[in-house]
Amino acid sequence: MTIKLNVNIEDKHWKQLLPRIEELSQEVLQTTLNFINPSFLQNKKEISLNLQLSDDKEIQSLNKYFRHLDKATNILSFANIDDEDFVNSLDKMETIELGDIIIAFETMEQQSKEQEISFHDHYIHILIHGILHLLGYDHIEEDERQEMEDMEIRILTLFDISNPYSEQD
Repeated sequence: MTIKLNVNIEDKHWKQLLPRIEELSQEVLQTTLNFINPSFLQNKKEISLNLQLSDDKEIQSLNKYFRHLDKATNILSFANIDDEDFVNSLDKMETIELGDIIIAFETMEQQSKEQEISFHDHYIHILIHGILHLLGYDHIEEDERQEMEDMEIRILTLFDISNPYSEQD
């Protein structure tokens, strides 16, 4: 499968902390897709994903508009798979567009400090989390949450990153 990751860096701080963020993001996407290997991606079409590396102000605005929550968050994912016509339209698509991920720098940086983990490792975790949302995983129900967290933990081990949920269990 060919993967096209469209990265838009809106906040200069991303490159300061992760100078090779485009390459890192591509590696995370490729590794996650290879690990999950969803059946709808088996048709050898190009896979596309949009990644916007932004700030708290932008993500708070989007969160307020789309989720009616007037606060910043670390990540928002807008999955095309949530469209009821997505699966039925796969045969007609030249490129399978998974959706959009927006990540806020300030919230990410604050969380990595609070959790005492590197910004690099936290970024990989949050990006995996967003990609899983684009692939249809969720954490609303307890069993869904456990399945998604287990998946994240297993993918993180491929990057030699320890379980971010271990202290919460």
